[in-house]
This record gives sequence, C-alpha cells and structure tokens, in this order.
Amino acid sequence: MDDIFAGGRHPSGDDLAVPRRTDPAPFRSLMSPAADASLPKAPDYARDLNLDQIVAAITAGHESLDLEPLYYTRLRDSDGIVYRHDVMRDLEKPEIIARLRRFLSAIREVHEGLAIAAKLYHPRQKDRVFVDAVLRYVAEIEALAKDLTSLPLDSRGLRGVAGHLAALAASSELRALREGGERVKADLSAIRYSIAIHGDTVTVRAYDDEADYSAEVTATFARFRQDAAKDYRVNYPDERSMNSVEERILDRLAGLFPEPFSALARYAEQNRDFFDPIIDRCFRELHFYLLYLDFIAPLRAAGLPFCYPAVSTRDKRCFFRDTFDLALAAKLVKENTPVVTNNVFLRGQERIFVVSGPNQGGKTTFVRTFGQLHHLAALGLPIPGRKARLFLPDAIHAHFEREETVVSLRGKLEDDLIRIHDILTAATPDSLILMNEIFSSTTLADAVFLATRIMERIIALDCLAVCVTFMDELASLAPRVVVSMISTVVPEDPARRTLKVVRRPADGKAYAWSIAEKYRLTRAWLDRRLAP
Repeated sequence: MDDIFAGGRHPSGDDLAVPRRTDPAPFRSLMSPAADASLPKAPDYARDLNLDQIVAAITAGHESLDLEPLYYTRLRDSDGIVYRHDVMRDLEKPEIIARLRRFLSAIREVHEGLAIAAKLYHPRQKDRVFVDAVLRYVAEIEALAKDLTSLPLDSRGLRGVAGHLAALAASSELRALREGGERVKADLSAIRYSIAIHGDTVTVRAYDDEADYSAEVTATFARFRQDAAKDYRVNYPDERSMNSVEERILDRLAGLFPEPFSALARYAEQNRDFFDPIIDRCFRELHFYLLYLDFIAPLRAAGLPFCYPAVSTRDKRCFFRDTFDLALAAKLVKENTPVVTNNVFLRGQERIFVVSGPNQGGKTTFVRTFGQLHHLAALGLPIPGRKARLFLPDAIHAHFEREETVVSLRGKLEDDLIRIHDILTAATPDSLILMNEIFSSTTLADAVFLATRIMERIIALDCLAVCVTFMDELASLAPRVVVSMISTVVPEDPARRTLKVVRRPADGKAYAWSIAEKYRLTRAWLDRRLAP
C-alpha cells in the first residue's frame, strides 16, 4: 500500500515539514504553541461514532478536572498536531512519564489539602492546613524543576514546562512563599504550653518549666516490659475538624501567643492565589495525555498497533494500515476476543467510500472507525493502526439511523431528509461526511433515487465521505471518485462474516439472504406472518 504515494512526497505529509520554532516565545500550554483553543461540548457525531464511550472511559474518576472538552477540541493546524505528537512521544519515555506521574500525584495531594482546608470551620486550623499545602507545592515545584534538567526532553511542550519551572523555582516570589511558610510553621512549632484538666475545667497557660515526668515514668516501668502483647487499643479515625474543647484551647493559645497566629493569618490571606496558573493548566493538560496512554495500554499489550499519523490540510489522499474501532477494541480486549483490523486507502481523485455487504459484517464498524480516526488524529493523539496518513477536515458531519421521536412529529423519511439537507448545507469541500444506512424506511426505488441525488451533491462538493448502504447502485457512481468497499463473508459459507472490509465491486449476490432476513422476507418469516 506504500506505493500509492510513489513519486510524491514522503507520506509524513506535505504539511508536516514544519521548522522548529527557535524564537523565545513564552510558554503557554502543553496543548498548543499558539493561543488557547476554544473548548466545545461533545459534538453531535460523538454518540454516532461511540466517541462518547471512549471519552467517558478515559476520564472516569477524574470528573473534577473537566477533561471532556479537551477530547472534543480538534485542531486543524499541522504544527499544533506535531506539537502534541512530540509531547506524547516524550511522555512514552519511561523515565519521563514516571517522574511526571509523581508530580501529578503530589499536586493532587496539594489540591486535596486545599479542599480539606476549605471544609474546616475554625479559621486558624484552616490556615495551618493551608500552609502545609503551600509548602508541599513549593517543594514539588523546586524538585521537578531540578529533575527535568536531567531528562531527555525533545518536545517543545515539555521543554517549555521545564523552562517555566526553572524560572518559577528561581523566582523571588516562590522563595518568599517557601521562606514565609517555613517561618510561620517554625514559630508555631516553637510554642510551649501546659494544659491542666480538673473535672470539667480545662486550663491553658504558657509553659513555665514544669517538670516533664513522662521520661521518668517510661524509665521506671521499662524493667517490667515483656515481649510484645496483643494491642487491645481502639484506633479512632483521624478527624480533621476539631471539637469545641479543642477550638477553645486553640483560641486561648492565640491569646497567649498572638504574634505567631497573626503571622499565620497574614500568610494565608496574602497567598490565597499561590498556584501558578500555567502550572495549574499543565496539571490538567498532562492528564489529557497520560489518561489516553493509560486507556490504550491494555490494547497495546494485546498486540494492537497505534501510530502517530501524518496529516495534511491540503492533500486528501489517505491510508490506514491495520486499523480498528477503538471503542469496540477496548470492549473486545476485556473479553479476550480477537480484534479484526482493516487496511484502507484513497488515492488520486478518490474521495468517497461506498460500503455494502451483509448485515453484521462490519460496515457500521468501518464508518465509525473512519470517523474516529479523523477525530483522534485532530487531537494529536496516537491512533489505531500500524501506519496512517490522513486529511484534517474542517468539520465532521454524521448521519446515523435514529429512532423516531414523538417530540419532532416527523416521520423517519422526513427526518432523514431534513438531517441530510442540514449536513449538505453546512459541508464544505474540506469536510468529512459519514452516512450509515440512509433511507432504509422507504421503497428501494425511492431510496436509490434520493441517495443518488445526495451522492451527486457530495461528488460535486469534492469532500471526503463514507456511505454505508444496501444500494449497490451507489458504488458505481463516478468510478474515479467513488470506491466500492464490501464486508466479506466466508466463501464456503456466506452466512459467516469475516468482518473484513475490502475494496471490491459490489455485486449483492452473497447478501440477498441477509437482506431478506433483515426485512423479514425469507420463506420462514413469510410463512410465520401469513399463517392463519
């Protein structure tokens, strides 16, 4: 299949020959070297292509980070795609990913500390827990800034993170944050006080060199110590919130030692927004990359290939070797079921796949796969397949069969026509159109007539498209533009599907029984329906 680009440029893509930026542009994000991209909601095609299932599985357990919009923000900038590819390649290096996972764990603990502080009632306790979170944050920033200098960072994104961390670690602001927190913590730790309990009265006073008998008691009874015995003490949970007695004791201490507690309050008030916004953004963006790697790790372990595709915004030729439906593969691997892969390509003026064949033969999986590949590639992530090249569409439009709803007050045929009309109105020559089993609710003659008119519009538009259909006639339209694909069956037993989709002229001979079965027109169905 490599020879389909023979005589042209290397299949790494004409748009991928992007020179490395050498200007000292300030680091902004791990997602893009340019301005921040908008964060959309899930597109309409997410459910049709099972992308919603993929994103839900990736982000499970991390809902607080609001990662879903990142997995729906497609790029149409080859430099941005290369930027993300390079970050992902760096993150696939064991020493880098291990260190950054420790960083994420530490920052997660900082966030957890801040969340605990926010839930506490007593202001002085809140401020003390806040100081611990700040010092943990500062220590991790300084440690990571040092560690990244010895790691093999090749991507602009992670080099940008390293540079930003180095500047932050050396800044007077971070130094003041660390020194101020350590000073507050040391001053509080230096407080010495005594508590006298008599009945229901608790007296708090400054320590006045009273004798500490704990050491003497321990030494006296040490001679009676025997081998370790079973510990019958009850371990009570560590309650963060103080009870009313503890709160009164703390208030009394603040009255006895006003300066350390005043310094604590000032430190907390002056540093409420201590989190560096770029580090906070990178914390979220690193999850975008690492959670995807975690999601595909079991598939790779099962032998399924992933690759970094070559992309173009001008050349519509494409190929995918050994590709597969990511959502379906994730499910099959869990069930220890083999995953069928396919090879796909468009060359020259070819723009449209017309996919026919028996039901349950892999046709819908094919169109979903094609859509998934284009969406995932536009995210700058590794995509299913051993090798791939594709065009970055400006939009993905999908028409999949939907159930009729009472709310719309439209019949299925009318709904199909309106939805397809909307797609053709919005589509441009740079769009990707995906259609799955259109006009299955009308007669064959009407379906062929309507589908032919739609295909002619798509051909004239010169955009990429996939049409899954039971109408073989569509596969013979404009042979230089339309490619016929069929889902194959075992030659000796046409009822058995191989789930392979190959380039082959449609003939329909092996699928008459499947079509009759779908529409309940077999002898068995007819006998059942006509029985008195």
